Parts: sequence; C-alpha cells; structure tokens
Amino acid sequence: MNTMTLNPGRIAALGRSELTLLLRNRAALGVAVLLPALMVFVLRSSVGGDTAAAVAEATLTGGIGMVLLLVVYMNLVSAYVARREELVLKRLRTGEAGDLEILAGSALPATAIALAQIAALTVAGAAVLDAPMPDNPALVAAGVLAAVPLLAGLAALTSAFTRNVETAGLTTLPLFLATMIGSGVFAPTDKMPDVVASVCELLPLSGVMTLVRAGWSGGTPGYDLLGAALTTLAWMIVTVFAVQRWFRWEPRR
Repeated sequence: MNTMTLNPGRIAALGRSELTLLLRNRAALGVAVLLPALMVFVLRSSVGGDTAAAVAEATLTGGIGMVLLLVVYMNLVSAYVARREELVLKRLRTGEAGDLEILAGSALPATAIALAQIAALTVAGAAVLDAPMPDNPALVAAGVLAAVPLLAGLAALTSAFTRNVETAGLTTLPLFLATMIGSGVFAPTDKMPDVVASVCELLPLSGVMTLVRAGWSGGTPGYDLLGAALTTLAWMIVTVFAVQRWFRWEPRR
C-alpha cells in the first residue's frame, strides 16, 4: 500500500463520488437497499424458537448478519471490481489519495446504508415483531462496527479473484453460504454437534455474530466474548495482510 495514513476529507470526497455511481446503478442500489429487507422476511419464516420473542430475536440478529453480508460484503466486491475494470482505481492511485483512503472511500456509502438499515431493523423489529430491545446495545454496536472493516477487507480480497462484475455472484457465494450456515445467521452454533460448532466458530463472521447475539440477549460467558473478539481481530489481521499482498488495482491483461 502507498500509505496507511487517513485523510477524512479525501475519504469523504471519494465516498460522495462512489455514492453518485451507486445511485446511477439501479441494480446495485436495489441489491443494497431492497434485497436485505426481502431476505430478512425469508429469514423470519425460516427460523425457529420456543417463543415468539425468541423467534423475533433470532430474526433480528440474523437480519443484522444478512445486511452486513449483502450490503457491505457482496455490494463492495462488485464495486471494487467495477472500479478496477473501469480503471478508476488506477487513476485514483496516481493522485494524492493513499491506497487505504481509496478503499475506505469506496466502502463509505455501503457502510452508511448498512448502518442505517441495521438501525431501522432494530427499531422496526421492536415495533412489528414485538421483539425486546438489545440487552447490551454497546456490545451489538461493537460487533457491527468490527464487521464493517472486516467485510470491506474480505470484499477487497475477493475482488482480486473476481474477473468481472458478472462473476462476482459466484466468487462471493462461498463466504456467503459459509456464514449463513456456520456463523449463526440462521441458527446459533450451539445447536450444532460439538466438533462442527468448534470449526464453525473459526469462520470470519462467527465472532461478530456471537457478539451481536450476546449483546441482544445477554448471558454469554466472558470467555466466549473474549474468544469471539480475538477471532474477529485475527481475521482482520489476516485480511489486511492478504489485501496488501493480492489486491489488484488494474484489470487483468
């Protein structure tokens, strides 16, 4: 990377440019805004629980994971690939902005949309699903805020192995399915066999989902929270190294 410094003004300017491009792309905007709501509805009909409150809570915590995956991860993979193929990233890199600022600025609109949707989901869930509010909102916020840079980094890494926007749906599928099934979006990992649960706890978003569920319902032992935080931090470190090593700024020739 050219530099690890961050200039808020440059990031905001890049974010505004990216937002303009997103608003012009109706397909990408639909995926970012409408698809998460549809998937939360599907999730609502799929989860189970002993009580209506348990079902509502599982729907909301799973919905948060769904929003993060669809809006931050999958949307950003397409955005990074599109800007790379259009030589936008290459041109930006010749200016004053550093590599990290370019990536962060590109991720800013998706991050803002995801955070707004999660806030709306939390409020609407309490009103429509009669769900309890989070027991520890700060812990939920910590999980969500940790997920954003992690998923943005994973999106940048995935884009390196994505030839064009049309194939982004295929290259994002493995992480999407692994997270949906193994990281507790549909069901907590404690309902799985011990060996399977131990493996699934090491998936990239498993720590985040543990923090979100613990913040919502409480009662999670401190060592589980520490393990979830350390797993998330480890994935962040690995992702940063991998992006520095493999991220592509120019199209394949």
